[in-house]
Amino acid sequence: MQLTSFTDYGLRALIYMASLPEGQMTNITEVTEVYGVSRNHMVKIINQLSNLGLVNAVRGKNGGISLGKAASEIKIGDVVRALEPLGLVNCSSCHITPACRLKLVLNQAVEKFLAELNQYTLADMVEDNRPLYKLLLTK
Repeated sequence: MQLTSFTDYGLRALIYMASLPEGQMTNITEVTEVYGVSRNHMVKIINQLSNLGLVNAVRGKNGGISLGKAASEIKIGDVVRALEPLGLVNCSSCHITPACRLKLVLNQAVEKFLAELNQYTLADMVEDNRPLYKLLLTK
């Protein structure tokens, strides 16, 4: 399974915000520069994360973005579930759908994948991770 770039950069943006000192705000331009992604793409990602309550977005001169919840409360699997289109197969035009067991098996695999990811929080990605801080915060 491969995550879309939307989900990938959503997770990366959250990791960046979680690596900042608590309460410190950043902005979309800073996040796009750290990861080398288009600003337009990141605006859409941050908007979605904000709608989910994972990011606080404040407009205006003194505005910016920050985590909407404590990093320890943000489970990686929940973020992936919220951002990723997880339908692995499209059964709408398949003539064996009434007898097919593949969709059930794939859905179970996705649930196990998400359950595994939910064993980790955003805090697990950043706490005591000096190499990450060095890479993200020294630019």
